[in-house]
Amino acid sequence: MAFLFRKNTFTSSGKRLTGFPRYAEVLERNIKKFLIVNLLTLASFLPFICGVALAILSSSVLVLIPSCIIGGIFAGPALSCMYDAIMRSLRDAPGKFFSNYKLAWKQNWRQSLLPGILFCLLLGFYIFMAMLFFWSLLFPGWGTLALYLFGLLLFTMFFSICWPQIALFQQPFRQCASNCLLFILRFFLKTAGASLLQIVYWIVIVLFLPWSVLLLPFTGFWLILYTANFLLYNTLNNSFQIEEQIASAFPEQIPFYEDDETWLKRKQEETNESNNTDC
Repeated sequence: MAFLFRKNTFTSSGKRLTGFPRYAEVLERNIKKFLIVNLLTLASFLPFICGVALAILSSSVLVLIPSCIIGGIFAGPALSCMYDAIMRSLRDAPGKFFSNYKLAWKQNWRQSLLPGILFCLLLGFYIFMAMLFFWSLLFPGWGTLALYLFGLLLFTMFFSICWPQIALFQQPFRQCASNCLLFILRFFLKTAGASLLQIVYWIVIVLFLPWSVLLLPFTGFWLILYTANFLLYNTLNNSFQIEEQIASAFPEQIPFYEDDETWLKRKQEETNESNNTDC
């Protein structure tokens, strides 16, 4: 991953790049921010992880439910801030990271509590069910396994569209859920593809435990969420008019683009003006 830390080598044409050059350009520019917010998000998931681990060790759903509720209270706001950082990066929003992170926490913590609790409850039950399959002396059956995986896919699809809305808009959760369902129905294959990518990523992490834990501070949440949201961003933007609404409400967040020649000319003019002022 050394290439992520080198300086941006892409030439600017005065507009956004597309495809992999755009993916790498945004990544190079925001890698440090992603690593920091990833550590903060990992820390917020510790209550959930510890609670689910305790529920599995005790084989108790009664332990699982309150653990997931408490875990969701911590994980929800942090996850919304993770999505806020990713969406700001994808739309090239200006501003300092810590200022934006504190603002996102202040704006989103209240409306992210219910989604956070629901997210952790469902995720906790899916993890618990996976352990029941693992402990079972008999194979659960292909139909049961297919139903389990399809439910996991729908769960991932729903929250892949839910969390960006929580990070971007102030709206009731009912409206957010309705938007998620409509978006999934209209763009099912694209949403399913991005969600499958996330599921495969986390399955690989689980399969290589405990060694994969060493990667979590470096890849953790940010890498797969950035990749999935990069794949969905244009569709999300066209459907929800993300950049149009934000530009209307917050003109200061409109990104500024210029090609290399214009940038060099502007810098030369600024240097000349500075020299004239000194004289």
